[in-house]
Amino acid sequence: MKILVPVKRVIDYNVKPRIKADGTGVDLANVKMSMNPFDEIAVEEAIRLKEKGVASEVVAVSVGPAKAQETLRTALAMGADRAILVQTDDAVEPLAVAKILKSIADEEQPGLVILGKQAIDDDCNQTGQMLAALMGRPQGTFASEVACEDEHLLVTREVDGGFESVRLALPAVVTTDLRLNEPRYASLPNIMKAKSKPLATKSPTDYGVDTAPRLKTVKVSEPAVRQAGIKVPDVDALVAKLKELGVA
Repeated sequence: MKILVPVKRVIDYNVKPRIKADGTGVDLANVKMSMNPFDEIAVEEAIRLKEKGVASEVVAVSVGPAKAQETLRTALAMGADRAILVQTDDAVEPLAVAKILKSIADEEQPGLVILGKQAIDDDCNQTGQMLAALMGRPQGTFASEVACEDEHLLVTREVDGGFESVRLALPAVVTTDLRLNEPRYASLPNIMKAKSKPLATKSPTDYGVDTAPRLKTVKVSEPAVRQAGIKVPDVDALVAKLKELGVA
């Protein structure tokens, strides 16, 4: 079975984003970028399935600028076999990404597509669901445990009231949650080996997808500064203060 793993290049989760002075977006100049943490979990899970003999090949895919090659090389260093970069400088929205991934899946015919449940830059949480709908495949979202059983996949997913188990017929689409696994660090020898692994470069037009944005960002601003709290001596004073503020 072949596994397709989409990954995204985002601002490193340890970096505090800065807003551009004109409020048009996030300033990416001289900012450390890395693989989306949820996608990193997806790569790890795909590699573990390969190590168990469930999968024969892991293919990493990214849609983004030329520098996204670095993100794909990270996936290759972790253990992916080859990579595909769909290069574009546009700010690609989830639906366009899903359409591109669908076209790649049609070519590659993977038994499983596993990706992060969301990207930490836009928090859309849409690509996996859209891809499953376009492909007409079953989906298991927010996976905290994945196991193979014959031609099916058992996925334990996190829901509001606890956990839900679903049994998916392969081929399927799975999105990963934080508790699925702990991604491995790429060793130096594997980082060196990753430089010689195949990395194909494509463009959205190769798949007949228009990446022009459908949404327009009106304004980006910092969250309002939280005001300092106050102390009250007793319950009566608390009630009086709440009435004064119009809360009670």
